[in-house]
Amino acid sequence: MPLLLLISIILYWILSNAPGGPLAPYLQNPHITAADIERLKHNFGLDQPLPIRYLRWLGMVARGDLGYSTSNSETVVQAILERLPATLLLTGTSFALSLLIGVSIGIFAAVKPYSPLDYTVTTLAFFGQSMPVFWFALMLQLAFAVTGVTAFGYHFALPSAGISSTDEFDFGDRIEHLILPTIVLSLVYIATWSRFTRSSMLEVVRTDYMRTAAAKGLDKLTIILRHGLKNALIPVVTVVALSLPGLFAGAVITETIFAWPGMGRLFFNALGQFDFSLLMGYLLIVSFLVVFFNLLADVAYAWLDPRVKYD
Repeated sequence: MPLLLLISIILYWILSNAPGGPLAPYLQNPHITAADIERLKHNFGLDQPLPIRYLRWLGMVARGDLGYSTSNSETVVQAILERLPATLLLTGTSFALSLLIGVSIGIFAAVKPYSPLDYTVTTLAFFGQSMPVFWFALMLQLAFAVTGVTAFGYHFALPSAGISSTDEFDFGDRIEHLILPTIVLSLVYIATWSRFTRSSMLEVVRTDYMRTAAAKGLDKLTIILRHGLKNALIPVVTVVALSLPGLFAGAVITETIFAWPGMGRLFFNALGQFDFSLLMGYLLIVSFLVVFFNLLADVAYAWLDPRVKYD
C-alpha cells in the first residue's frame, strides 16, 4: 500500500504538470476565453493547491470513484468495465497460446542443445524479440487481410480490424477477427518465454539430481517433466508474472492498429485527448496489477523452490 500511494502521488504530479493539465480537453476550443478558463478551474477545484487536489482525488478513489471521463462522457469505472471483456478475450488467448508454445519449444531446445531444432528456436526467438510490433501487425494486415490467401482453389481474407462484423454474437466471426491480433501479441511473449525456459532448463538438466534420476532407470520424459521442469520454471515465473498485468491493461499498440475495442485502445484515445481522470484511473489500475503480480511471483517461489521459506 505505501508503494501504491507513492506511485499515485508521482502519477498525479506528472499529469497535473503536463501541458494544459486537466483542462487540456477544454483548451482545444479556439473560442474559450480567459474568464472561461478561470471559471472551469474554480468548478473543478483546480484553483486549489496541488496537495489539496490530490487528497480530494484520493478520497474519491477510496470510495471507488475514479472520476468522470471527458472523452467518453461516462464514469471512468464504466468506461474500463465496458472494454475489459474485449481485452481479456485478446490478451487471454494470446497469453495461453504464448505459454503453451513458448515453454514447450524452450524445453525441446534445452533437451537437444546446439541441434538444428535449438538453432531454429533461437533464431525465431531473436526474430520475435527484435520485430517491431507495429510493423509486423501492418505486414500481417497487408498479407492476410488486404491481399488475402489463395489455397486449394479458394481465396479467403481475414478481417483487418474490429472484434466482429455484426452486432450479433458469431463464434466463427470472433475467431476470424481474433487470429491476426493474437499472432502479433503472442510473438514477443513466445520469443521471450522460450529463451528463458531454454536457459533455465539447460542449467537444470546438468544437475546431479537429474543424473541420479536417469541412473535409477527413469525414462527421459518423466525426468524432464517431474524432476526438471518445476525447478526450471522458477526464473520463468518472474517473467510471466510481470507480463500478467498486460492481461488486464491491454496491448496499446496491437489494439490500436487492429481497432480492437479494449483497454489498450481506450488508453491510447485518452492519451490523445488528455482525459485526466481516465488516464489516472487506468495507470492506477495498471500500477496495482504490477505490484500485485510481483507479490504473487514471490509467493509462487515458495511453492516451486522448497529452499525458499517465508516466515
